[in-house]
Amino acid sequence: MIRPKSAPEIRAMRAAGAIVHEVQQRLTASIRPGVTTGELDELAERLIRARGAIPAFKGYRGYPATICASVNAEVVHGVPGRRALAAGDLVSIDVGAVLEGYHADGAFTVALPPVAPRVAHLIDTTRRCLSLAIEQARPGRHLSDISHAIEAHALAAGVSVVRQFGGHGIGRQLHEPPHIDNYGPPGRGPRLRQGVVLAIEPILCLGSGELSTGADQWTTRTADGQPAAHFEHTVAVTAGEPEVLTSLAGL
Repeated sequence: MIRPKSAPEIRAMRAAGAIVHEVQQRLTASIRPGVTTGELDELAERLIRARGAIPAFKGYRGYPATICASVNAEVVHGVPGRRALAAGDLVSIDVGAVLEGYHADGAFTVALPPVAPRVAHLIDTTRRCLSLAIEQARPGRHLSDISHAIEAHALAAGVSVVRQFGGHGIGRQLHEPPHIDNYGPPGRGPRLRQGVVLAIEPILCLGSGELSTGADQWTTRTADGQPAAHFEHTVAVTAGEPEVLTSLAGL
């Protein structure tokens, strides 16, 4: 059984989510050719701390930065540094904040022009997968209904699901039960209840979906060098429509 959050807990996570949303907007506006992933990381940390929050990722299991910045064939956990972005790059940013002990987590992917049609299709498909998955975050639905919504749309669009990673519960900890696969049949797992809060995050790629891990032991890449995309929201199950506690314009 998944423990629902109380109204005060959700209120705290909503406040943390607002910070994640603001950081995402500022990062989106700052992504351009010539900017380094390290500069984006510094901007995110300044913004989070200026709002009285703490970067959720920095120091988590030894991770060294505030954001994960994954470029092109990098899938997740790309460590920011001196790499300068260039025209045509595909950039996925994952960022979290902790406010008054409660976490929010979100991710988005953008491409710097010129954008190849197949890359635009990957981004659109991943974004749509997230929207369809969020629609399943309702009382009485099964956890795997979220998983199935992601996989069904991805397969119909001819895009691969990265199976090694998925979504998760979230609250006082960044990663809480349950793990949410981005694939699988519907109607399985626990039923959702009002107050459950989940970080839903489809991660897709254009190739086989097989991965390799870089020498830094963090950055994960597609084994065949094909591009990947990643979108994520922190979502609360309510009595009615799912409430997105984080958001990014354009979703």
